[in-house]
This record gives sequence, C-alpha cells and structure tokens, in this order.
Amino acid sequence: MTSARASLKLGRITAGLVLCLLAYVALGGAMNALAGPLTSRGQMIDIGGRRMRIVCQGPATSGKPVVILEAGAFGFAADFGVVQDQLAAQGVRSCAYDRAGLGFSDPSPEPRDGLNIAADLDKLLAAAKVPGPYVLAGHSMAGLRLRQFAARHPDQVVGVVLVDAATPEALNDPAMRQFVAQFADTSRLAGAAASLGLFLPLQSSRFGDKIGLTGEARREKQRFFASGRHNRVAAQEVALWPTASEQAAATPPFDPAWPVAVITAGADTEAHHARKAMQAAPARASRHGYVDHVQGAGHNTLLGVQFADHIVKGIDFVMAAAGEG
Repeated sequence: MTSARASLKLGRITAGLVLCLLAYVALGGAMNALAGPLTSRGQMIDIGGRRMRIVCQGPATSGKPVVILEAGAFGFAADFGVVQDQLAAQGVRSCAYDRAGLGFSDPSPEPRDGLNIAADLDKLLAAAKVPGPYVLAGHSMAGLRLRQFAARHPDQVVGVVLVDAATPEALNDPAMRQFVAQFADTSRLAGAAASLGLFLPLQSSRFGDKIGLTGEARREKQRFFASGRHNRVAAQEVALWPTASEQAAATPPFDPAWPVAVITAGADTEAHHARKAMQAAPARASRHGYVDHVQGAGHNTLLGVQFADHIVKGIDFVMAAAGEG
C-alpha cells in the first residue's frame, strides 16, 4: 500500500513537472509569436542550389578594401551589427554573413570544418559580387577561418584584424584542448535544449544577446539564440574545432607584410599573460602590428555598443598601414 502511494505521488509529481515544462515552452512560443517576424537584413544569395545570407553596409564605391567580418562559434552576421554601423558611418564598406545552417542561411550537406566553411565563403563572395581587396576581421573561433581564407586568397588580402581570436597553436595547450572538449559537450546540450524549445522564454533576456547589440541585429541575435537548427549546426562547428585547427595550422601563417591588429577582451594581467601573448603573436610577427587589450571588455561584449569602437580602431589601423586609409 505504501509502495502504491509512493508510485502515485511520483506519478503526480512527474505529471506536474511535464505540465510545467509544456507551459514554459508554450510561453516561449507565445512570446516568439508576439515579437513578430524578423526583417531579413542584407541579401539571400544562391551559391549553387542553396542560399546564404550576406549583409553589406557602407558605400560600394569608396575605393577602400572591403572588410569581411567572420563571426565566432554560435555567431552570425548579427554579431557585427554595431561594428558595421560604425564602419559605415566612416565610409568603410563591410560585409558580414551567416555560415551555412546558421541564422538565415540554408544548411549544407558538407561537414562544418574549416575547409568547407572557407569554400562556402569563396562561393558567396563571388556570387554576391564582392570583389577584393579585403581586410579580414574575425571574432573568437573565426581566427581559424581567417587563416584558412587568407591562405586561399593571399593576393586579395591586405590586412587582418583578430578580435579575441583563437589561433591554431592554441590547441597545443592541454588546458585549451580540455576547454574545447568541454565546450563541444556543452554545445551539443545547447542544440538539444534549443530543439526542445527550452530557450524560447529566455530569448528576450540577457542570455539572448550577450553582446549588447541594437535594433534589428539585436532582434536577430535573440531569435536565433532560441533556434534549434542554429544551435545544432553551431554545435557541429564546435565539435570540429580540432579539425579546423589542424587545417588552419597546415596553411602558411599570415604574410608579415600584412598589417595585423589584435584586440582582446580584458587587460593583460599576470594570470592571463600566456594566453594574451599567444593571441598577440600574429601582430608581433607582422611588420605593422597593433595590439589592444581592452580592459573591462568580455569575450562577447567586445563586439557590442560599449567596446566596438576598439575593433573599428583596429580596422582603421590596418587600413592606414596597408596604405588604404
């Protein structure tokens, strides 16, 4: 009898939890519906049977190189919304995009490693008619992507801006390898949770936009934070971080003639000096290097309204050093 009561009680608790979960997800769905549809900024470009979204801002006839903006893990064009607004105000053209399966872009049947992502960007820039020369700027894991793309188009690249970026050499550190493995596990969980709708009620909270964006870019970031597909594909990219790192390491380092700006989040303290030195190494190896350790900035907030001007200053430096300022 006692066992039957316990089972009944457990059943009621389980049913209550399921109802609470369903109500939670339904609340998120209602909030999503009330927010209304997104206005897709930029263009959807066919790259051969599937489409990718690219967002270009600034004058198309400035005579300056185009800044190609590559987002980090779980990121897409929206991440650079503030940076693009500031660059456009200075008369600099920039293009950010959504990698396959992220944001508005269609998924790709190919693995999400460095080679396939670089090949997608090649096709996108060609189909969107965005000719070089280019200044490459990338955040976080995008540091690997920039190495890959620069190696494919050394004649089109005039400079590089690394924003709290990973380097291929980072995985030589056991602690970094452990972090990447843990990040991959967490990313898979995020993909599963988002697919169940568990992120929907959180999209308008600080979790939905950890950068500090504005306007439509902020709405995009919040909406795709809760997207199951976006999170699942992002998790696939993170799982292939070691592969992408190996692929990037197999390419030549950045040409020392290219100006390189490195902007990192947080001051260069004793506790973080080794990591900061590794991040700054590409700028130190350049004949025209620039390093800015931004005190008070976080890995994500570095891209937002509070600190984006540091990134723009780094781009300004690269442009001027390349003779394009």
